[in-house]
Amino acid sequence: MRPSGRALDQMRDISIEIDVTRHAEGSCMIRCGDTHVLCTATLEERVPPFLRNSGQGWVTAEYGMLPRATNTRMRREAAAGKQSGRTQEIQRLIGRSLRAGVDRNALGERQITVDCDVIQADGGTRCASITGGWVALRLAVNRLMKAGDIVSDPLTDHVAAVSCGIYAGQPVLDLDYPEDSEAGTDGNFVMTGAGRVIELQASAEGSTFSQDQFLELMGLAQKGVGELVAAQKAVTS
Repeated sequence: MRPSGRALDQMRDISIEIDVTRHAEGSCMIRCGDTHVLCTATLEERVPPFLRNSGQGWVTAEYGMLPRATNTRMRREAAAGKQSGRTQEIQRLIGRSLRAGVDRNALGERQITVDCDVIQADGGTRCASITGGWVALRLAVNRLMKAGDIVSDPLTDHVAAVSCGIYAGQPVLDLDYPEDSEAGTDGNFVMTGAGRVIELQASAEGSTFSQDQFLELMGLAQKGVGELVAAQKAVTS
């Protein structure tokens, strides 16, 4: 029934390769099927003005897509002179999601910026960015701890995200682009490794959905996030 031939509760193939860039304090390439995102984390001994002398750190994110990440070339946002509303919304989501798993007092007065650059898109780029962004963040924090710059681990739990939706009348896990573009309901679920909810984005795009269907999507999301967290652990433990 699914264009990919996957079962309703089957994720795309997941791979995470770490330390893929020389200069970033943390980096990984995450591949969720044909969606590929380069995630890097940069440590800076400064914080935004509103946090100066607070003793608290900050985690923020930026997101972008290469011009040929999609089937037709997109104009670079730098050439347009401004970021699109979509880009701003996604990078705010990534930042909020990652901060939910951080003890900012334990991080100390420093900032970590996570950059998520979509190399190839086939649906679920914001979810892949959150999942890979956490890995890059984990590696950067490991470097701080190894250097003795912080005494306790500021990462309180894993953070990962997956899409779920109703396609051809059936709840499905981890939508690729053909499903995403045709789904009657599309949702993004951001959760911790312990299964707690950070953020939900779900909307009816072609038809409304019931509470029972929403709970089915939640169940699928919990399964998917569990698999993503296992992939994170495999490369960071």
